[in-house]
Amino acid sequence: MIKASGITKSFGNLQVLKGISLEISAGEVVSVVGASGAGKTTLLQILGTLSKQDGGSIEINGIRTDQLAGNKLSRFRNMHIGFVFQFHQLLPEFNAHENVCIPGFIANRPRKEVEERARELLDFLGLQERLDHKPAELSGGEQQRVAVARSLINDPEVILADEPSGNLDSENKQELHKLFMTLREQFQKTLVIVTHDHGLAGMADRIITMKDGMVQS
Repeated sequence: MIKASGITKSFGNLQVLKGISLEISAGEVVSVVGASGAGKTTLLQILGTLSKQDGGSIEINGIRTDQLAGNKLSRFRNMHIGFVFQFHQLLPEFNAHENVCIPGFIANRPRKEVEERARELLDFLGLQERLDHKPAELSGGEQQRVAVARSLINDPEVILADEPSGNLDSENKQELHKLFMTLREQFQKTLVIVTHDHGLAGMADRIITMKDGMVQS
C-alpha cells in the first residue's frame, strides 16, 4: 500500500530525514516511535503529501505521489488519505456532523450522500446524540472520534495519525486504541500511527523505530 524509497528532508542546514525506506502492506497497522526530533512527524507529513521530500520517491496504492502536483495532488490526498491529529483540527464554527461532511463536500460528492454517510459514521462511533454539538461542547474523546469519522468520510485506503492519543486521558486513550483496531477489522484500512504511547504502539502489527532521521529497527 505504501512504499517509500530513500526519503530525505532538510530544513536549512538541519537534515531531518536521512534516506528513509519502508514498505507498509494493505490492511497493516504500523506504529512509528522514537524520541522527539527523530523525524517521525516529518515522515508522516511527507507520506501524507502535506510536505514534500527533498529526495526519494513515495508510492501509495500504485500511485507515485511525488510526481503529482497542484489540484491532482490535492484531490489524491482528499480521496485516498485520512488524517487524525493530536489536536483534532476541527473547525470551531461547525458542528460535529458538518465537520465530518467537509472533506466529502470538497470532493464534490452529492450532498445527500455525504450527509448520510457522516451520520452513519458518527452513529458507529457512538456520537449519534452529538451531531449538532460544536467542538467546544464536546469532550476531548468525543472530538477525537469526530476527527476519526472525518478521516473516513471519503473512504480512503490509508489513515495517518500523528500522536492521536497525546491529548486524551487514560480512559479515552484506551477507547481510541480499540477504535483504531476496529478501523482495520471493519473498514480494512491501512494505518500508520506516530506515537509516544507505548500502549498504542504495542497494539500495532509492527513497530518502526526512528532515531536521528533514520529507521533504527
